[in-house]
Amino acid sequence: MSYLPNEKRYEKMTYNRSGASGLKLPAVSLGLWHNFSSSDNFSNMKSLCHTAFDLGITHFDLANNYGRPEPGSAESNFGKILKEGLGAYRDELVISTKAGHPMWEGPYGDHGSRKYLLASLDASLKRMGLDYVDIFYHHRPDPDTPLEETMGALDQAVKSGKALYVGLSNYDGERMTRAAEILSDLKCPFIINQNRYSILDRRVEQNGLLDAALRENKGVIVYSPLAQGLLTDRYLNGVPEDSRARSGSIFLNEKLITENTRERIGALNEIAAARGESLAQMALAWVLRAPAVTSVLIGASKAAQICENVKVLNSAPFSAEVLAKIDEIALG
Repeated sequence: MSYLPNEKRYEKMTYNRSGASGLKLPAVSLGLWHNFSSSDNFSNMKSLCHTAFDLGITHFDLANNYGRPEPGSAESNFGKILKEGLGAYRDELVISTKAGHPMWEGPYGDHGSRKYLLASLDASLKRMGLDYVDIFYHHRPDPDTPLEETMGALDQAVKSGKALYVGLSNYDGERMTRAAEILSDLKCPFIINQNRYSILDRRVEQNGLLDAALRENKGVIVYSPLAQGLLTDRYLNGVPEDSRARSGSIFLNEKLITENTRERIGALNEIAAARGESLAQMALAWVLRAPAVTSVLIGASKAAQICENVKVLNSAPFSAEVLAKIDEIALG
């Protein structure tokens, strides 16, 4: 049976303008970093994407190397999902991908050269069965390639019709500002930064990215707003056997979940409960409150998790007292 989305999908979602651009993104976007690999269940992948779109989540975020053990398998699987029904709504979707991490053997399959970025974009489009993506990102800074070359490649992606907008991921404030100047001179529509940010990870506050984004009128979309699951009820009572921390992830493992970490998570959970919401809901709301933030990227292994996360749209504002208490717990 063909996929028919919920007719009321746009009634409850909030859409925020990305910086000074004309593009609006849903406050909650779906990231396909995890659970869309060649070893995952395809029916569940479809359910995740359909559930997201039914809830008004129009933005789906990928990268060339997403998917294990076969890099690129997330894009291939998403391409199948588009072909099997979701693609009928292509004009209602914002699809983004990235290049900047290792993708193929040899000297041309990584970093930020013009050769790598443009070849990678072509391969991504082929895997997804698309003529263009809405946003093409450079995934990480490359200190060994002139910034002018990398930004010129992004500009070429737009001028060739293979991307509508460009973005930068994991850049700090100073380097992003330099990139923005180059892209402005090229008249290239750079509109968004993708960076890690959460109650427990304040790097973008410290490296100037949030301030620079506001100054340059660029949006910010946040990944890992739940700190890879730490800011959920998952680890309140220890490390579950089926958790990401048990899988040996370089981003979250058992060694990082110390007694002190669990105490801080527990204290944050108490604040969330007093607000009448889950820890995850409060963590997402905390990120979205930042003036520069356009959207938060969530990951999910079950459709129910997406339904739970969009409840952030009903979160109450934070008082100065609560924000101070969160800082005391998180940074103390």
